[in-house]
Amino acid sequence: MHAVQKLHQYRKSLSTTTYKSRGQRVIRCELCRLAKQFCICELAPKVNSNAGFLLLMYDTEVLKPSNTGKLIADLIPDSFAFLWSRTEVNPEIIAILDDPMWQPMIVFPKDYAGENREIYDNELTVASGKRPLFIMLDGSWREAKKMFRRSPYLQNLPVVSFTPKAPDNTEELSSRYQIRLAANNTELATAEVAAQILSLAGEQVNADLLDLWFDVFSYQYQKGVCQQNKANPNAVAEYTEFTKLHGIVLTKDNNS
Repeated sequence: MHAVQKLHQYRKSLSTTTYKSRGQRVIRCELCRLAKQFCICELAPKVNSNAGFLLLMYDTEVLKPSNTGKLIADLIPDSFAFLWSRTEVNPEIIAILDDPMWQPMIVFPKDYAGENREIYDNELTVASGKRPLFIMLDGSWREAKKMFRRSPYLQNLPVVSFTPKAPDNTEELSSRYQIRLAANNTELATAEVAAQILSLAGEQVNADLLDLWFDVFSYQYQKGVCQQNKANPNAVAEYTEFTKLHGIVLTKDNNS
């Protein structure tokens, strides 16, 4: 069980009532949060990465089956997840940010960074002996802006900003996330943002893998709801073909 799955269990333990959302009657896998008959746990990849991700999740975001932050933790071994609080600072977050092995940076649009903030714009500079730790503010756009402005421990950290690009780099990327409506189709899901960041960090195979894993999640999720499935029907086949091509081990391989 990875960090987001553990946080989901913890957040559920705090609830005095059942979290209700569209699709609440679906019987779900407790780990991938998809309808049990469309579970993808056995397809989860096992990879190595020099990057780490710290997800600050806005209250009920971790309870939403449609959340894609968990897909990052499916892939990246050094993933951390915490509930965001406006009034309390979790000492575990501070300990990770202060760990000398990490170079923490917030993934956020540069237009909101302010004049005095260090910005990595479509490029990264990581100090020798350090590993990049990407801080993802996981929630709606309105919630993410609130987390960005009201977290004192984030105010002195550099910002990573990028222009989303399609795989062929010929045009600006549009989101493939059909599960929830966004304000516009350039507003990427958390996992889509993480894939772009992994590419920026020079981990193109992991970036492509996360994009494909996102497609698998999206397609399988939509199979379990009463709506037209707009995701890629070849998602699972393309994902498994990619893992075979690059020698990536899947969870099911370890169980066989």
